[in-house]
Amino acid sequence: MKYTSKDIVVLEGMEAVRKRPGMYIGSIGIKGLLHLVYEVVDNSVDEFMAGYCKKISVTIHKSNYVTIEDDGRGIPTDIHEQTNKNALELVLTTLHAGGKFNDKVYKVSGGLHGVGVSVVNALSERFIATVYRDGKIFTQEFSRGNPVSEIKIIGESDKHGTKIKFLPDKEIFKDITWDTDELKARFQEIAFLNPGLEIVFSDERIGEKETFYDEKGILGFVEYLNKNSKPLYSPPIVIQGEYEEVYVDIALQHVDSTYENIICFANNIATKEGGSHLTAFKNSLTKLTNQYAKDKKILKEDENFQGEDIRSGLTAVISVKLKEPLFEGQTKTKLSSLEAKNAVEKLMEKFIIELESKPEVANMIIKSSLAAKEAREAAKKARDMVRKKHDFTSSISLPGKLALCSSKKPEECELFIVEGDSAGGSAKQGRDRRFQAILPLRGKILNVEKANIDKILANQEIKALAASIGLSFYEEDKPVSDWIKNLRFHKIIIMTDADVDGSHIRTLLLTLFFRYFRPLIETGKVFIAQPPLYMIRKGKERRYAMNDEELNDILSEIKSPDSIQRFKGLGEMTPSQLWDVAMNPEKRTILKVCIEDASEANRIFEILMGDNVEYRKAFIERYAREVKNLDV
Repeated sequence: MKYTSKDIVVLEGMEAVRKRPGMYIGSIGIKGLLHLVYEVVDNSVDEFMAGYCKKISVTIHKSNYVTIEDDGRGIPTDIHEQTNKNALELVLTTLHAGGKFNDKVYKVSGGLHGVGVSVVNALSERFIATVYRDGKIFTQEFSRGNPVSEIKIIGESDKHGTKIKFLPDKEIFKDITWDTDELKARFQEIAFLNPGLEIVFSDERIGEKETFYDEKGILGFVEYLNKNSKPLYSPPIVIQGEYEEVYVDIALQHVDSTYENIICFANNIATKEGGSHLTAFKNSLTKLTNQYAKDKKILKEDENFQGEDIRSGLTAVISVKLKEPLFEGQTKTKLSSLEAKNAVEKLMEKFIIELESKPEVANMIIKSSLAAKEAREAAKKARDMVRKKHDFTSSISLPGKLALCSSKKPEECELFIVEGDSAGGSAKQGRDRRFQAILPLRGKILNVEKANIDKILANQEIKALAASIGLSFYEEDKPVSDWIKNLRFHKIIIMTDADVDGSHIRTLLLTLFFRYFRPLIETGKVFIAQPPLYMIRKGKERRYAMNDEELNDILSEIKSPDSIQRFKGLGEMTPSQLWDVAMNPEKRTILKVCIEDASEANRIFEILMGDNVEYRKAFIERYAREVKNLDV
């Protein structure tokens, strides 16, 4: 087939957004839906930072419409000279059009590419903009990025601001489900990052209304993050200032824990992958703490804390605001601006002054760092000693219960970790022996969140698992590429029963992978099987349901089934059934385990699997109301 200029397709404006929405909002799932809200809210926050907005209202309606209204200046509605269009229509229908490409209107802004609200318009079935300014009320309606009405004046008002109401397009978003917990968490972040800004969130579907407002700023943010922890000192250390037109706001506090929780923002945008500001903070914190410890003769000249020692139990919030931040990607999850790095390094010099002026705080930080240093060194010694007795990766020590596959190509091989010998037997008989291996577990593995490293390394089930996959525990000073080269399987699939015990075993395994084999998760090699809970028979037909909702949907189609079987465990399934519903790559459903926010994952594992019963109880009480059915 000839390939000529006639085959070149040029997508313009909104058409490009609708063709490749993931490029602009990250995904077309729940996260993408939330991104639509954030893009509009961020514009209102920019008005606050410019000094013209005090309140933002966000409402989810019963119809799945979302309304976002602020009391800022209102989007201009006059005619734009270059295009001869009204400014409102121009901003809402043209990519890279807005007031943020110079610093006359917005000194600092979260939306710098001029695609935010226009992308929301492009991906909305219906989009209505209402502007209050100059004593009048203007409105214009759009659909899928195109105007369906002219701008018109519908009344007079002393109000000022912008109201955007939109309905996400069902052609793009197949499932319009709003994650209100995620929305509220984001609004809480914005309130902390912008003290004095009020955000009112209403969910008309359930009659819920909540207001987010804080005067303390990121000091309050850190206290909020540590509300279920025991601080080593109080209040948090706050470092603020401006350097070369970059405003830096940092708050930090150590708690009685071993894990760090550092959250970063650039122009109010959560940079979950960190970037230049995070690197500068970590390097400065390590350098300055070591400098202080040596000045006070706590460390010898040839001694040093490692960064992980000082960050043990650290909660920190880093916020930078600058004119032209550089992000990696449109979704802005990693900051790459050199100016931010330089500003954080310069302002972090105040950390030494904080330590000198607050010796009791400095003493607690040094004590915590020394304890972490001793624990790290003791753990390394324990690992070295245990490894001399137990070889994790030798082929000689492969567990007898492991049923290997015939293929020797890791990229096509799968390991199913199953619960018990009964399920293991069905899985071994039902699998494709060419590329699927089976490892049955005997009961529940050790909870590594609570156990000492020597006990973990000596545990028979953990040794069997490590030997099966071909890896020892990952150590951060080693390149992932060198460590992972001995991996036998590029898909590790956790397959447990759909009951409480099965969920507990799955959580114990995920804790192990997160703490000691984390690069397997980060490289997308850990999965969770989704075996069905019910089988519905009607003549020769067999239908499977993952949950009660799917069961009801099937029963609405099959009015009088011959039988409904509820599987109490995988061992109740025949090998052929297990293959059909959980192991056949053509039919099965498996979920890839991902880490979206390592700090939050650290916190959750510590709460759910750690020693502090009070934190776990508070967490369960917080989320128990969302559980509709509990299989005990």
